[in-house]
Amino acid sequence: MKNTLLFFSLLITYSSFSQTDSRIYDIIKSVSAERIEADITALASFGTRHTLSDTILDTRGIGAARRWIKSSFEEISKDCENCLEVFYQKNFIEKGDNERIVKDVWINNVAAIQKGTKYPNRYIIMSGDIDSRISDSNNYTDDSPGANDNASGMAGAMEAARVLSKYKFENSIIYLGLSGEEQGLYGGKGFAEYAKKQGWEIIGVFNNDMIGNIKGVNGVISNRDFRIFSEPVPPNETDKERRARRFYGGEVDGISRQLARYVYKTTKTYMPEMNPMMIYRLDRFGRGGHHRPFNDVGFAGIRIMEAHENYTQQHQDIRTENGIEYGDKLKFVNFDYAAKLTAVNAINIASLAWAPPTPKNVGIGGIVEPSAKLKWDKVNGAVGYKIYWRDTTSPTWDHSRFVGDVSKFTLDGIVIDNYFFGVAAVDEDGFESVVVFPNSVFR
Repeated sequence: MKNTLLFFSLLITYSSFSQTDSRIYDIIKSVSAERIEADITALASFGTRHTLSDTILDTRGIGAARRWIKSSFEEISKDCENCLEVFYQKNFIEKGDNERIVKDVWINNVAAIQKGTKYPNRYIIMSGDIDSRISDSNNYTDDSPGANDNASGMAGAMEAARVLSKYKFENSIIYLGLSGEEQGLYGGKGFAEYAKKQGWEIIGVFNNDMIGNIKGVNGVISNRDFRIFSEPVPPNETDKERRARRFYGGEVDGISRQLARYVYKTTKTYMPEMNPMMIYRLDRFGRGGHHRPFNDVGFAGIRIMEAHENYTQQHQDIRTENGIEYGDKLKFVNFDYAAKLTAVNAINIASLAWAPPTPKNVGIGGIVEPSAKLKWDKVNGAVGYKIYWRDTTSPTWDHSRFVGDVSKFTLDGIVIDNYFFGVAAVDEDGFESVVVFPNSVFR
């Protein structure tokens, strides 16, 4: 009788976890294309936001832009009873640090932190870039509206702050404007180092860089496709971890790749009309973004962006040649699409901010046996755990099983040789941590 009751209790619990959460749908509905349009318009109106541009004027240059962003975050904070801690984080870069730094400059980032109620030292970051540029990367005086690249990503982070600040989360969230991207990813590097010095635990970084274009240079038009770039494994992994991969797998299962899969799954669940494209690459071919500096120091980070780029509107002097209108102008931004990708960010950030920490010390066993065995250390806030597995050639976690509040489990009939496995922690509302790939083997 006792076992029967336990079975039904687990069945009811698992059934509740299989449902979606209405708050996530409310978040989607709350994202406003009109507010995003207003923010992109304001950012583009500063003429240029080049990293080396004017910092004194109130109406032009990166100084005016970052002050406006900071004041906007402060207004958002007032609406949530001062729930955001808003501040500048800055680093000094000397002339000649690279060929794009032609004079001494302070790299000023703008951060707004929404502290978690239970895990205040665990952070999810949503970032956009403040700066812009035209054809000559060192031209910091001519007009560079940067409407899509990257006023769109910055506006997305601001709108996410407006929407998510209405809720309480167990984990902390940082809405972040990063400077110096076009000159060498300086803002991300400075803030990643700052996070390390603060001893923060970074759950994941969502770098939004160009989320407003739907018409590609190849003629493809889509307001549903978007890309998620993620590196396969952390660059600072140990030699031991690298050797283990040769025998046990994990070449595409680093922490950033798991974060990308999380975004894919959450988006498919709550926004099935969207088409998330997981790109198995750190970034676009031969190019870079502000998630990379966070990856460099061992944090999980991904790039979320439009699927169909138009290169005539990126890093271009404003002009018309051969009937083609060049330049990153406001008229080329699709604000409804930017709102969709902002919602993608917001629902994933909320899901992670409500989720328990990831399981620790996940181990796997079952060598030459007709079953796969997994074990892990329990974490505070989890009421159960879910085991995921997939074919070794599959990009996504395709199978799962909720196994209750245990610290080990055997999947009978699942041969360890044929699949990859992972474990996620689940809270009482069904929110899950990022899946953890096993980091040890036992017999």
